[in-house]
Amino acid sequence: MTMQSALNAQPEIDQYFDTHPDPRLDFTHVQRALQAGYARPFLLIDPEIIRAKYRRFRAAMPRVHTHYAVKANPDPRVVEILAKEGSDFEIASTAELDLLVSLGVKPSRVQYSNPVKARASIEYAASKGVVWFAFDSIEELRKIHSVAPHAKLYLRIDTPNIGSDWPLSGKFGAKLREVDAIIDAAAELGADLCGVTFHVGSQCRNAENWRVAIDNAKRIFCNMRLKGLVPKLLNIGGGFPVRLTKPIPSVEVIGTVVNESIADLGDDIRVVAEPGRYLVSDSACFVCRVIGASRRGDERWLYLDAGMFGGLLESTQGLQFELESDRKGALVPWHVAGPTCDSVDVLMKDQMLPEDLRDDDFIYFPNAGAYTTAYASTFNGFPLPDVRFV
Repeated sequence: MTMQSALNAQPEIDQYFDTHPDPRLDFTHVQRALQAGYARPFLLIDPEIIRAKYRRFRAAMPRVHTHYAVKANPDPRVVEILAKEGSDFEIASTAELDLLVSLGVKPSRVQYSNPVKARASIEYAASKGVVWFAFDSIEELRKIHSVAPHAKLYLRIDTPNIGSDWPLSGKFGAKLREVDAIIDAAAELGADLCGVTFHVGSQCRNAENWRVAIDNAKRIFCNMRLKGLVPKLLNIGGGFPVRLTKPIPSVEVIGTVVNESIADLGDDIRVVAEPGRYLVSDSACFVCRVIGASRRGDERWLYLDAGMFGGLLESTQGLQFELESDRKGALVPWHVAGPTCDSVDVLMKDQMLPEDLRDDDFIYFPNAGAYTTAYASTFNGFPLPDVRFV
C-alpha cells in the first residue's frame, strides 16, 4: 500500500500527520543564488517562511509564549526577524546571551535553559539581568543559589522521548523519584524554585509525549505548593517537528494536546515553549557540491565539500534529509561522505541518488535551516558555510 492510499484509508492518520502544504524554500531562489556564483557551501534562508512559521506556532498555542532556541540557528538576522515578530529567547551559553544583548534584546526576555552551567556563566548572566535559570540536580540548585540567590529557578525533569528521531533523555533531567528531595532542598535554601521544564526529544513525532510531561509537571506543582513554593512557570521545551522524510504531527495537533493539558492551569502560571528547529528549518536550503564520485568494489561513493564537520552532523545522527540534485538518472544507492580526512565523516549509506552524479554537481538539502551552520567547524581547514538570505 502506498503512503497516499494508507492516508486515504485511515482518516484519523490524515488528521494526526501534517497535511499542510510543504513550506520549503522556493527552489528558484536557490537557482538565482547559484547564478551569483559558488565559492563554498551555503545556507539560503527565506525570512518570510520564518515569519510564517512563528505566526502558525502562536496560532496553534495562543497561551504559550515563544522563546526561540538560539542554538538552532544563531545568525543575527534570524534572531532579529524573530525579535521583531515578538519572540522571546532561550539560551544555552553566555555567548548566545551576548548576541541577544548586542541586538537589543532585554535579558529579562531570556531564559537560560542549559541545566548545567559554569559558576562564572551563572554569575555573568545574572549580572546582565537574566532572571530565569534551569537546573536538574540538587548540586546545580545550590550552585545557582550561591551565585544568584534571587534567581527564579525551573526544574528540568526527565520525560519519555518515545517517537523522537533524536532522543535527548539521559544527559539531562531529574528522575521523578528525585524531585521531592530537590523540592525539599529548595525550600530549605529559600531558593525561588517556581517552574518545571522538560524536553520530549528533538523532532518528536509523538504528541502524547507533551501530555505525559505536562501531567507530571502539574503533579510536581502540587508538591511544590505543599512545601511553600509558588509555581509560576511551565516550560514545555522544544522538539516540535518539521517535515523531512517521515510523516509528522502538525503543530495544530500538538497544540490541541498542549492546549487541553494546560487548560486547568491558572493565569498565575506562565506557559512557554522553546521551538528552534520548527521556526527555522523549513526556511532554508543547504547547498553543497560533489568533489568526488567513485566506485570501490560494489559500492558507489559520493564525496561532498561539506560533511559532518561542515554543517551536516545531524545526517549522521538519525535525521533523514531528502537530498536532491539536478541529475535525472536512475536512482541507485550511494554512500555519501564529507571532504575531511576523518573516516567518521560519513553522512549516510545507501542513499538513493541519481546514478549519473559527477564532480561539481550540486547537492541540495531542503528544510535544513536548523542545526547546520550552527554545528559547522573549520576542522581540517575547510571553510565554514556561508549564510545568504533571499
